[in-house]
Parts: sequence; structure tokens; C-alpha cells
Amino acid sequence: MKLELPDAETSDFTPQELRLELACALYARGRLGKVRGAELAGVDFFTFQRALAERGIETYTPQMLDQEIEALEKLFPK
Repeated sequence: MKLELPDAETSDFTPQELRLELACALYARGRLGKVRGAELAGVDFFTFQRALAERGIETYTPQMLDQEIEALEKLFPK
């Protein structure tokens, strides 16, 4: 896919910076996971996680915590 943007709107960004911003935005909207976001951004997983943190985008959600608690309860029943 090729995406063309007006030069006036994007002149302050490199193509790699725009890819990272797009990946972060799609992750924040729940459209991509972290691995796929890193791939889209063209960075490694940890760089992508740092970029999310710098933008205040949650990388560990309450739903993830619930899933982990559920898994632990199955492994260690009361």
C-alpha cells in the first residue's frame, strides 16, 4: 500500500517518524498488536514499547490483568 500525504502537512517528519506515529495511533485504537505495530513502524519491539510509553499509550490494560488472573486461578485453584 502506498500512502501519499501533502508535503506541507508532513514536512517536519521523516517517513520513519510518520510510520511510527501511524503504528502508535493504530495500536492505541486497538487495531494492531505490539508486534505488528513494531513491524509497521520498522522498529524493534522494545523501541515500539518505548514510543507507546512516551505518548502515554497504555501497554498493559485492565483486560490483560483480568486474563492473567483468570489463567493463574486455573493453574492454582483455591
